[in-house]
Amino acid sequence: MDQASLITFITEMFTILNPIGSVAIYAGMVANRAPADRRSVAIKSSIAVGVILITTVWLGETILRIFGVQIPSLQVAGGIMIASIALSMLRSIQSPIHSTKKNGDPPPPDQDISVVPLAMPMVAGPGSMVTVIVNTHTHRGVIPNLEMSAVCGLMAALICAGFLSAGPITRVLGTKGMDIVTKFMGMVLLAIAVSMFATGATGLMPGLAGMVPAAHETAE
Repeated sequence: MDQASLITFITEMFTILNPIGSVAIYAGMVANRAPADRRSVAIKSSIAVGVILITTVWLGETILRIFGVQIPSLQVAGGIMIASIALSMLRSIQSPIHSTKKNGDPPPPDQDISVVPLAMPMVAGPGSMVTVIVNTHTHRGVIPNLEMSAVCGLMAALICAGFLSAGPITRVLGTKGMDIVTKFMGMVLLAIAVSMFATGATGLMPGLAGMVPAAHETAE
């Protein structure tokens, strides 16, 4: 991957994983647990996030090929999915894509929430997995895969650091501060979703690529 593509991928993953917003989710889910249990959940869930994303880097496109799913179709579906998440972030509500049950009651203290539902789908959800697969298709090769794996590992480490520092972060930013950050990330994520959808739509219907220049020429 060239430097610009790598920076774009880092931005996409940071925005869609939303480490700061994930801290709020984590804090709510472990509020009634002992400190040692909170640390255990933070570490195990972060490791799970890293494993899920890195596995997607190396095997995601192969799995899609087995099921006969085309990348442009995935880009269109992913654009819609990520737009749904972004709009939920802008409206300060939880996306249905990241929801695992109908009520908002926290899980009981004896339930292991590290992998499901915290790591997946609440942090490493379908949106982040689609983003990884689309990028592995665009940037093929062992080196790009290693670079994207390193980015996924870095994101997992950031999430772990955020979870372990959940108390200070929530106290410093407060509810309004975290809401502002989430809304800003929602705007960036929506722009990414529109770009992904447009690329996929052009791949499915190549004739769309020539419509924009034609429209400009007509206007002139």
